[in-house]
Amino acid sequence: MAPILLNCMENEHNDYIKQQVQVKNPYLDTMEEDILYHFSLSTKTHNLPEMFGDIKFVCVGGSANRMKAFAQFMHHELKLPGIPEDIKDICEGTDRYCMYKVGPVLSISHGMGVPSISIMLHELIKLLHHAQCRDVVLFRLGTSGGVGLAPGTVVITDKAVDYSFRPQFEQVVLGKVITRSTELDEGVANELLQCSSSQNIPTVIGNTMCTHDFYEGQGRLDGALCSFSHEEKLEYLRKAYEAGVRNIEMESTVFAAMCRVCGLKDRQKYTSVLSKNLQHAASFTKISVSS
Repeated sequence: MAPILLNCMENEHNDYIKQQVQVKNPYLDTMEEDILYHFSLSTKTHNLPEMFGDIKFVCVGGSANRMKAFAQFMHHELKLPGIPEDIKDICEGTDRYCMYKVGPVLSISHGMGVPSISIMLHELIKLLHHAQCRDVVLFRLGTSGGVGLAPGTVVITDKAVDYSFRPQFEQVVLGKVITRSTELDEGVANELLQCSSSQNIPTVIGNTMCTHDFYEGQGRLDGALCSFSHEEKLEYLRKAYEAGVRNIEMESTVFAAMCRVCGLKDRQKYTSVLSKNLQHAASFTKISVSS
């Protein structure tokens, strides 16, 4: 991840379309103050363009500790002044998310599942809009369950798909279902793949399946509820693999859909920490993942 950020900054990010972050809500223009509740920020109490106007990359991930560690890592890689351990959590006024700014890089946690990351994305996109940020690329980093892959393989998402392997996200609004595309930016994916290849990191590009929960939705046999057999699980995983799915998690579709609607370049990159082997799907192998 660090090489692609450093490379883009050295080239002044000329390969990406320079456009301001968009919001798709006409009511925002009529508001005297926009409060980003879960960030503990506001357009009236904070000078958002001064605080965030130079942001070019936003990296999000589920764990607060992991995103703090990533911010400290980027602080070191960018050779910024000061001590990495002293970087401040901008969202310290709330316990919902953490946020760290390291030069032009913003590192944010989003919790687990679609509802949690959806709330964060609404406020993040508004933040980037109010800060008048341009030419921003979003990355989602995380761990996942690999499908037919060796543990430790990095998966760069080609398409974020739902439980039926469709590249779409369904959002219920006022009792009606709105379907949004989850297509991702190909240029960013290819650049990430090149960076991984140059560092001899086992990497594949494949579809990422987003589920509604960690246990039943992902076919686990160790939850409090289990209404399927081991054979049914294997058959579903085989169908997923044949549909191009290479990993499973719980946030990818809403991330891709919201970024696409708001004109943001985005990419998702995961490390497979559990291998859902298609022949022996019940035996998971845990590994350690280093930053």
